[in-house]
Amino acid sequence: MNKKIPDVIGITAGDLNGIGIELILKVFSDKRILEICTPVVYATSRVLSYYKKILKLDIPVFGIQNASKASKGKLNVVQITKGETKVTPGIPDKQSGEFAAMSLQAAVSDIKNGYLDKLITAPIDKHNIQSSQFNFPGHTEYFAHEFGTETLMILMNEEMKVAMLTGHVPLAQTSSYINVDLIKNKARILQQTLIRDFGISKPKIALLGLNPHSGDNGLLGNEEVEIYRPAVQSLQDEGILIFGPYAADGFFGKASYKNYDAVLASYHDQGLAPFKALSFGTGVNFTSGLPFVRTSPDHGTAFDIAGKNIADPSSFREAIFAVLQISRARKEYDDLVANKL
Repeated sequence: MNKKIPDVIGITAGDLNGIGIELILKVFSDKRILEICTPVVYATSRVLSYYKKILKLDIPVFGIQNASKASKGKLNVVQITKGETKVTPGIPDKQSGEFAAMSLQAAVSDIKNGYLDKLITAPIDKHNIQSSQFNFPGHTEYFAHEFGTETLMILMNEEMKVAMLTGHVPLAQTSSYINVDLIKNKARILQQTLIRDFGISKPKIALLGLNPHSGDNGLLGNEEVEIYRPAVQSLQDEGILIFGPYAADGFFGKASYKNYDAVLASYHDQGLAPFKALSFGTGVNFTSGLPFVRTSPDHGTAFDIAGKNIADPSSFREAIFAVLQISRARKEYDDLVANKL
């Protein structure tokens, strides 16, 4: 990695017919952002120019071969294809899905080559991106496969951090995924990231049950009795401060999340529905467990407003601040651990 530019951030394009490129251009039209990081966008100059015209923004774009060639104070772009790219805002098609996949693959290549250790991903259309080269339900699973690690999806803002036992899993299959080992593994990853990436020395974690009323002592399901409670006890025996399982509705209704450093929800909507209701547009998605720091905005492609110059870049801006803060906290922790004496 270019040591002269410490805060190089890779940025994938997402679905080119969504709002991803618009958000990137809006954020970096503020020159103050260019003073704190050096963006490398995996797209093409032509696609960026198309959206620059729509947005009426005059942002110089600097073409480079890879992230190691990034220039500070500029919007760098790695050309992911030399072919013609048709842009149709609001209308996802095969080409826009392929473009999103190529952008991800180019960014992963730079990470594996040591040119990047920070990445922000713009939203993809999870259906449209599917192909023989990309057969994953989302970014999190793709990165886990590429880097051979166990990952954890965390949605966060200043008030709370919500992680998921199961990510992009159909609800009808959720219970079949959950077992004692899964809970223990995810809780350990969550505890480690709270210590390493957020500087919390003794994090407190709340675990949400699977069933209504957290099973009501077996009346509404046995998972809490047979799986959740034994897992919690075993983790507590290891010294991990995890508590529960709690009934999700009352937990969020009483704002009990304020008493914990993080919440471990059983499934996607159990954690993300209340999170987004409380903080949509200001939250950040962070993938724990990777050898680099990856964040993204807390929303999707928003095809209904793509190309209309009305997309709000707030969450994308927060994703930039988060990737920088987490990266610096992780480096400080790793330096301390490496030099204990």
